Amino acid sequence: MRYWLLFLLLPLLGNSQQLLVPAPAYIIQREGTFIVPSNWNYFLASENAQFANTLRLFSQELQSMHAIQLTATTTKQEGTIEVNYKKGKSSTTPSYELDITKDGFKITVTSAEALHHATRTILQLITSNNSNQPVIPFLKIEDFPRFQYRGMHLDVGRHFFPVSFIKKYIDWLSFHKLNKFHWHLTEDQGWRVEIKKYPALTAVGGWRNGTIIGRYPGKGNDNIRYGGFYTQSEIKEVVAYAQERFVEVIPEIEMPGHSSAAIAAYPFLSCFPNKPTFIPANMISQQSLESQKKGSIKLVQETWGVFDDVFCAGKETTFEFLQNIIDELIPLFPSTYFHIGGDECPKTHWKECPLCQQKIKELGLKDEHELQSYFIQRIEKYLNSKGKTLIGWDEILEGGLAPNAVVMSWRGEAGGIEAAKQGHAVIMTPGNPVYFDHTQAIAEDSVTIGGYNPIEKVYAYNPLPKEIPASNAQFVLGAQANVWTEYMKNEEKIVYMIFPRIAALSELLWTPQDKKNWAAFEKNIGPLIQRYTQWGLKPSMAYYEIASKLSPSLDKDGIELSLSSKSPEGKLEWVSPNKGTYERPVKIQSSAFYQARFIDKNREARSTYAQEFEVNKATGKDIVLKSNPSKSYPGDGSFTLVNGIRSQPGNNVHFRNYLGFDGGDLDATIDLGKSTTVKTVKIYFLHQPSSWIHKPLEMQIFVSSNGTDFKLIGSSEKLIFDEKESSLGSIPLIISSKSRFIKVIVKNNGPIKAGYPGEGNKAWLFVDEIQID
Repeated sequence: MRYWLLFLLLPLLGNSQQLLVPAPAYIIQREGTFIVPSNWNYFLASENAQFANTLRLFSQELQSMHAIQLTATTTKQEGTIEVNYKKGKSSTTPSYELDITKDGFKITVTSAEALHHATRTILQLITSNNSNQPVIPFLKIEDFPRFQYRGMHLDVGRHFFPVSFIKKYIDWLSFHKLNKFHWHLTEDQGWRVEIKKYPALTAVGGWRNGTIIGRYPGKGNDNIRYGGFYTQSEIKEVVAYAQERFVEVIPEIEMPGHSSAAIAAYPFLSCFPNKPTFIPANMISQQSLESQKKGSIKLVQETWGVFDDVFCAGKETTFEFLQNIIDELIPLFPSTYFHIGGDECPKTHWKECPLCQQKIKELGLKDEHELQSYFIQRIEKYLNSKGKTLIGWDEILEGGLAPNAVVMSWRGEAGGIEAAKQGHAVIMTPGNPVYFDHTQAIAEDSVTIGGYNPIEKVYAYNPLPKEIPASNAQFVLGAQANVWTEYMKNEEKIVYMIFPRIAALSELLWTPQDKKNWAAFEKNIGPLIQRYTQWGLKPSMAYYEIASKLSPSLDKDGIELSLSSKSPEGKLEWVSPNKGTYERPVKIQSSAFYQARFIDKNREARSTYAQEFEVNKATGKDIVLKSNPSKSYPGDGSFTLVNGIRSQPGNNVHFRNYLGFDGGDLDATIDLGKSTTVKTVKIYFLHQPSSWIHKPLEMQIFVSSNGTDFKLIGSSEKLIFDEKESSLGSIPLIISSKSRFIKVIVKNNGPIKAGYPGEGNKAWLFVDEIQID
């Protein structure tokens, strides 16, 4: 009995608030409810072994969730579930009808898969009445999926997850009527599937000697051996489990890039077998350093990114190796699809490799992009000969697309649009908005890869872009969400990242576009979170996040703080410095700690806002920059430097709190509004060499009475900061002057010195706050 099935009966919702996700194509609400008996029966109008197997699973779920016993009967009785079959309009679209009245309970389906979907709906419809009896509302539903491909992906290469968790993951997909599980099995950081012909793939490639600590580029290496893999027996077990739940398991074996783990096991696959694997000095484990000194020069990668060491396209042994792997995997995965990656393959080694260059000349290819196309097309022909269809990331378009390949469009929608126009099948999976490793909250506390894909953005996505003509729309098979696990070390983090966004994904892929309704779905987010919590999960509460907006006060004598929440069902309350309901923006004129919380309609605190404000003479004043910061790190404009907020040691670094200058200096002029006595000026900065962010050289202070004629009155090279990797620092300067305009110039450190990451390149300057007292 899986833990996620153990949840309490929810109170009966009003008909207009029926908690059904994804929303069905057609639904007619009726008055009254069907009381579910503790001993329930089903009647199959015609013998069908697949139907019986599907209902057997349904019976197990009813028993574990609601203590309801469901058994087969050969005669129709009052309250019996009557299951009927009818031929569908399309063999690829499973559809069902659910008709529940006081006179009977009927399910009509076009296939066993459709029956499974009907049972998912029934499981959601069961609630409890005032007598605590399980009930289902009288209604009629006609339902079918909008897209045939409704998928979720899971990367087990960066971090490995056991079979027990993979089964839970499949349960979650099945419950939400998602039918494709894209299993990303190999990566630079680990090979996760047993290949009997090549045992070193798991014995060597399945383990790395350590992992970078924290967000890339990290704070060193944890020096902990990490890995794991699935035996072929376990693969069969997972596939069978998924088949029972009508989830198709699609394997991905990365090629020709993202292949460091395979090359570590079998160096002959590299263009340069004797060239050591490169891992930066501040990221490599001690064990790997020692191993390379002893001659084991090829390593499983220990950091994240894209790496030059890829499968050699000029060697026949490379293709022999990959074909042998395909031969072992095909019997394990009955899916018609086989994903080969094809993304992020640097051409650096191919350009230098004599065998690759010989292959380009021999085949009359134009360049290395066409060499990759040759590689993909050759693998596709082999897969096609085995009855499989190749799927690849949208890079497989480069150099010419393999004739029968399916394109998975991840770098936006452009690749998918182009492929569909060419008549190729497409699966949409753009990073924005269906990468579930991207953050859900603006002020995300946990470490993520970045981005911002809140649930409303996921829900609003339409996998059919307007650029694809209606005549080619059939080539868009559907879409999927991707879960890359660089920063997901455990099951709890994956749960946090996919729930409740999985509900939005299910509805955008299942529900007809004209039946999607954000307002109705939004009302269900609270109940959905309650459902997931009752499953024993800890979903993200990002939907309730308190958004804050800071601006200079109108009189330039402080700052104004306004708060808001996306959720319409609840209210904001102040916790400090004063208690009470939030009603309007507040003016902040003195240093204080401000804290608020969002309270839902059940008086549960769903999210909090907390911020320390340090108000000084510069806070909220007009500020002008001579040169704008980088577009990549613009903060909140020049106001970022005088908003009363500075980063605190020990907290996650939020780059939005900084202005970032790529190789340039900060030159800022602050208008204090009137001639003011100034004793000290202090600036705050970030020092993080692994990210090419370096401490400044010095700070210079100029003063002026008219904002035009400035006089240098002091400079300082005295930096207060911790020399360790990633630290916050400051430069204080005592000036004792009376002026209206203060010009602050902070000098960039210059070209990065030898021995540091990015040596020779321009250093970044990150400034947080200017404080004038």
